[in-house]
Amino acid sequence: MERNLLPVEIQDVPTNHPELAPLITQLDRYLFELYPPEEVFIIDEEKAIKNEMQFIIAYIDNLAVGCGAIMRLDDKYAELKRFFVDPSVRNRGLARTLLSELERRARDKQFDYLRLETGAKQVEAVRFYIKHEFYEIPKFGEYVDCPSSLCYEKKL
Repeated sequence: MERNLLPVEIQDVPTNHPELAPLITQLDRYLFELYPPEEVFIIDEEKAIKNEMQFIIAYIDNLAVGCGAIMRLDDKYAELKRFFVDPSVRNRGLARTLLSELERRARDKQFDYLRLETGAKQVEAVRFYIKHEFYEIPKFGEYVDCPSSLCYEKKL
């Protein structure tokens, strides 16, 4: 059951924001514990800029505790990327807040669908996405040949 969260501040940030890197490093470290390197999809700054990634950071008491991004795939589709909540503040509604903010930004940019990739070993993430009206789709893009990838989308 989710507990109430302290007031959360959401900020749009550039790809090179200094408080973004530690959150992404924490996410990557977790993913490398679960999957072999060839099944972890890292995003470099050049790719992020090229694909018009829009990052947000969630703050509680001025501490960066979560992040996420949307990345343009084409005129209709955006992809949810680098979605992460620090374990110390999980199960308090922060992921729901982050997702809602990213969905709003995707709608504001006139995208019709939000897609994502997650891993088969991330059972809690899969449950979260299904709870928030994502449905499983065939693997897309760089995930097609990845054995551990699960892909989902949501109509915005």
